Amino acid sequence: MSRYTHVIFDFGGVITASPFEAFNRLEEERGLPRDFVRRVNATNPDNNAWAKFERADIDAATFDTFFAEEARALGHELQGEAVLAVIAGAVRPAMVAALDTLKAQGFTIACITNNVPGGKMGIKGAGMTRSEEAAVEVADIMARFTHVIESSKAGVRKPDPAIYLMMCEKLGVEPASCIYLDDLGINCKPASQLGMHAIKVTSGEQALADLSAALGIALP
Repeated sequence: MSRYTHVIFDFGGVITASPFEAFNRLEEERGLPRDFVRRVNATNPDNNAWAKFERADIDAATFDTFFAEEARALGHELQGEAVLAVIAGAVRPAMVAALDTLKAQGFTIACITNNVPGGKMGIKGAGMTRSEEAAVEVADIMARFTHVIESSKAGVRKPDPAIYLMMCEKLGVEPASCIYLDDLGINCKPASQLGMHAIKVTSGEQALADLSAALGIALP
């Protein structure tokens, strides 16, 4: 029997392909330096346009303006809306199948996601989607989780330790009983420091292999 009873997932970059892949395609199309979007978002990371939007401190129109100003300050022209238009990654079917396997074997699954307000149809978890079809697909996945915390609704975002503790409180569990998966090391670090077993996701295959090893079960 695994000593872990709860598995907490990030969404973008874990359940779906990494948004950074989409950013790189956008940068190539616009003739921008590779990883320019990441550079903008890494500048003043706790109070820049991206951070404010994920906490729902600003609306989409303000994000569009603020992000463009931040990009311009770094020497290039890029509107925030262009970034939002490409951010929704493709769902990884094997990860969704793993969610069903975990539930069937008695594990509690949950999701902590940094997202933005303004998704289609007001559907939970749809903040990163740009079509009704994608929003429905995301909602179907989100319905599998016992609990979901979205930064844009909670007013707090990863890597703030408060959001992980908020999830533990909602689930009624200690961090040491949890595995946490995220594609960003900066988000894995506080989870690990709180006592969770953190898995940094670099691919769907790697994530499932590491999760299988930690739980001692076979996953798709």
